[in-house]
Amino acid sequence: MSSESYHEPLDALSTETRLMHQALTSIQEELDAVNWYRQRADACSDEELKQILLHNMREEIEHACMVLEWVRRRNPDFASQMETYLFTKAPITEVEEEEEGKGEDAPTSTSNNKLSQFTIGNMKEK
Repeated sequence: MSSESYHEPLDALSTETRLMHQALTSIQEELDAVNWYRQRADACSDEELKQILLHNMREEIEHACMVLEWVRRRNPDFASQMETYLFTKAPITEVEEEEEGKGEDAPTSTSNNKLSQFTIGNMKEK
């Protein structure tokens, strides 16, 4: 078996779920490698080796981002959250409030490709 982290029998999982599992597992592995290379570079006393390790770390970041883009293109839930939080200027913890403050009728993005979102509304009392 390619992964021991399945929580349900493989024959009970859709192809899309299995593909998403492969992608998410790959992202986790790439991010682990980023972490390892970063730590090794920090601890390395040889400058040339340190630069090689940092180069390798950046390659792993590239790989993780490529798979993240695959996930975004195939999963509307990830795409919606990425559109909300990535490449914003507001403090990260305030981005959601900014989106909610725009009102249900106002567009939440300048993107013409905005995916429709299901919401049950603001659950906080005002």
